[in-house]
Amino acid sequence: MQPSLLQSRLPLFPITTRVEKRLERPCLTIGGCDLVELAEQFGTPLYVYDQATLEAALEAYQYALHHYYPGESGLTYAAKAFLCVAMAQWVNRHALMLDCSPSGELYIALAAGVRRERILIHGVNKDQPALLRAVKFGGVIVIDNMEELARLALLSHQVSAYFPSLWLRLRPGQRLSTHAYLQTGQEESKFGLSFEEAAHAVRFCREHNLPLNGLHFHLGSNFHDPSPLRLAIEEAMDFVQAMRRSYSWLPQTFCPGGGWGVAYHEDDLPHPSIEHYVQFVSQALVSACERRNLPLPRLQLEPGRSLVARAGVALYRLGAVKYTQNRRWLLLDGGLADNPRPALYQARYTALPVLQPDRPPLDSAWLGGPYCESGDVLIENLLMPDVQPGELIAIPVSGAYQLSMGSNYNGAFRPAVLWLHNGRAHLIQRRETPEDLIGRDFALYG
Repeated sequence: MQPSLLQSRLPLFPITTRVEKRLERPCLTIGGCDLVELAEQFGTPLYVYDQATLEAALEAYQYALHHYYPGESGLTYAAKAFLCVAMAQWVNRHALMLDCSPSGELYIALAAGVRRERILIHGVNKDQPALLRAVKFGGVIVIDNMEELARLALLSHQVSAYFPSLWLRLRPGQRLSTHAYLQTGQEESKFGLSFEEAAHAVRFCREHNLPLNGLHFHLGSNFHDPSPLRLAIEEAMDFVQAMRRSYSWLPQTFCPGGGWGVAYHEDDLPHPSIEHYVQFVSQALVSACERRNLPLPRLQLEPGRSLVARAGVALYRLGAVKYTQNRRWLLLDGGLADNPRPALYQARYTALPVLQPDRPPLDSAWLGGPYCESGDVLIENLLMPDVQPGELIAIPVSGAYQLSMGSNYNGAFRPAVLWLHNGRAHLIQRRETPEDLIGRDFALYG
C-alpha cells in the first residue's frame, strides 16, 4: 500500500512536528506551537525554526566526530545558510565557530556577542576595509588569494596587539555531483588558491612571520555522496607533506569545508546521515595522515544547511486556485522574494496543508508566488489534496539559503521569523514595513 502524503512528507518536517486536533480538525504543530495560531498572530509568509531539530543535528555532528575522529575536532556554523542575532547567539552558546563575511555577517556576529576567537572570516575578494575589520574583530582569516595575503602582511606591521590566525583556502580541482552553481572546488572556480599558489603562500607567511596555522578547502554544497572528498583530502595531505619537507610547516587545523546535503522532497528519502558523512571524512583524513606519517590536525567541519535546513518551515497562505489547460495553480502569498532557490538552481520542495494534512491527493499542482516573474514557482508538479483559498500551506526544509538570499523584489516585505521551543514562539525577526523599504532613500524632488 502506498503511504499517504502525510506519511511520506512528515519525515521532512522538524522532529517536533505533530498532528493535533484544532476545533475538531487535525492541525500541524511544531515545537508544541499551533501553526494556525502563529500565522494569525504574525501573518504570512512566516518562517519558523525549531530549536529541538537544530540541536539534534548538532548532536549528530558532535557524536560522530567524537566517535570516528581520534584527534581534536570542532564545528563552524556557516552563517550564509541563515544568520540573525538570535542564530548567532545560539551558535555562541554552543561554543561553535561562526563563518562570517567581513561585512554584514561580521556585524551581526558582534551584535550577538560572539567571542572573537570564534569568528572565522571567509571571502573571495576582501578589500582593504574588509581586511581591517577582519584583523580587528576576527579570530581566523581564511586566505583566498595572494593579493589579500600581501595586504595582510602590511597590516601585520601596523598591528601591535592580537593578530588573527591565518588559513589557506585550497582549490583542489575536484567536482562534486551537485548543481553547477553549488560547485566551488573545481579547477576553474573563482575560489581559493591552486597548489602552486598555496606553496608560494606558505613560503610568504614563513618569510613574513605571519601566523599561518590552518588549511581549508570546500568542494561545494548540497552533495549527497562524500566519495569525491577522499581524493581532495589525499591531495591536500600530499601538499602538507611537501610543505613539511620544504618549509617545516604543518597545519594545526584542517577544514575540508561542509556542504553535506539534506532531503528536500520525499523522493530524496532515505537520505545518507550526518554520521555517514562525518565517518567518511574522518576515516579518509586519518588514513591519509597515517600513510604519510603526518600528525593528525584538528578536524574542523563547516555545516550550514545540514544543521538548519530541516529546522525551518515556511508558511504561506493560499490566495487563489487557478486552472489552465494542463495545470492546477495554487497561488501563494510568498515565493521568489523569500525563496529564490527554485529559480536559481531548480531546487525541489514538497508541501502539506496545515489543517487536515492527512487529506488524500486530488492531483498534481504547481505552487506559484505573487511576483511578476514566470520563474516565481516554488514547487512544480506536486501531488496535493483539494485545498481552497485562505488555507495555510507549509513547506518544510526551508531553514537554509532562503531568507539569507531573499530580496525586496516587487517591494516585498521580508517575512517575520519565529524561534519555537517547548510550546513557546519567540519573535527573532519582525516583518519588514513600508518604512523599512524606503529607509535608505532620499527624495529627488520636494
